[in-house]
Amino acid sequence: MKWCFFALGMILLVAAIITFCTHKDERDSFGKRMHIAMVMTGARDDHSWNESHYKAMKKVAHKLNLEVEYYDNVPNDSTAENVMELAISHGAQVIIATSFDFGDKILKIATRHPNIKFLHATGIRTAPNLSTFFGRIYQMRYLSGIVAGLMTKNNRIGFLAGLNISEVNRNINAFALGVQKVNPEAKVYVSWSGSWIDELMADDAASYLIDTVGVDLLTVHVDALAPYEIAEKKNVWIIGYNNDNSKLYPKRFLTAPIWRWEKFYETKIQEIIHHKFISRDYWLGVESGAIDLAPLSKHVDDSIRVLVEQERKRIEQGIFDVFFGPIIDNHGMVRIESGESMTDAEMINHFDWYVKGVIDGIDSQGY
Repeated sequence: MKWCFFALGMILLVAAIITFCTHKDERDSFGKRMHIAMVMTGARDDHSWNESHYKAMKKVAHKLNLEVEYYDNVPNDSTAENVMELAISHGAQVIIATSFDFGDKILKIATRHPNIKFLHATGIRTAPNLSTFFGRIYQMRYLSGIVAGLMTKNNRIGFLAGLNISEVNRNINAFALGVQKVNPEAKVYVSWSGSWIDELMADDAASYLIDTVGVDLLTVHVDALAPYEIAEKKNVWIIGYNNDNSKLYPKRFLTAPIWRWEKFYETKIQEIIHHKFISRDYWLGVESGAIDLAPLSKHVDDSIRVLVEQERKRIEQGIFDVFFGPIIDNHGMVRIESGESMTDAEMINHFDWYVKGVIDGIDSQGY
């Protein structure tokens, strides 16, 4: 009997040693306390764009045993450069900048520090030590447009946009194509706030769409929460962006294109740890898991759910993407011929037009 206990003890001891060595090897590979800095243009708890990055990095930091410094509410001026330099002086080996607005600054800092690796969300310029990344969120925008087209009652849908750049225009168009697929009579009215995060400017733009244009459904491409609050107060349906805010705004929230950045960050940081960094533009589709559509709320009929799921499967299977022709712009010109599609370069850099059904507040001078 003593021999049995001794044998069992030895087995457990060997198992513990093997487990320790295995975990030690994992720490040796991934647990060197790589120092990362994340620079954000807004608050880390904004329930929107910045929070999607912050929460994702928290998950990855825990899993890979990373040391991460978070710099939020960083303005787009010399402060951004100073913050990145400060992070490097603190030992940051990787800098992640989460705003298009930081483009000039991060390129300058990357040139100055060739041994530091940089990841720039929504960026358009690379360097040997700088990669850009974004997702084909327009695929989820298209699906949310289907929801909007079937939920509107007066066929007047508002799109509150931040800045007039290709990224935003691409998403306006994808959303409008989803609307048009199920409701050709509906129009998408665009109002510009001129900022990603300014609550007062977003409030003004949302109020204009609701009170003056008369939209009964609103979607956003800003980080500000004012539009959600106004929609709740004035009984207007809202389709969000970046984050699932259904619990914050349960009365009128329908769904939202959302991000799961941990799917990207874990892979890329592991590559950096193993000295396999590649300078390139990453554009992540639905297959990556980095983009998603928040669950449709209880306000959405089952028939709409079925149609959205059918279209999602077509995208996932690669038999359909949003910008396949024929596509006509809002001035009647054929932009994409039947059987053709836009190239990635055109979608990323040259989206300066709108599809049929979009009414831009700038072009139409207030509609």
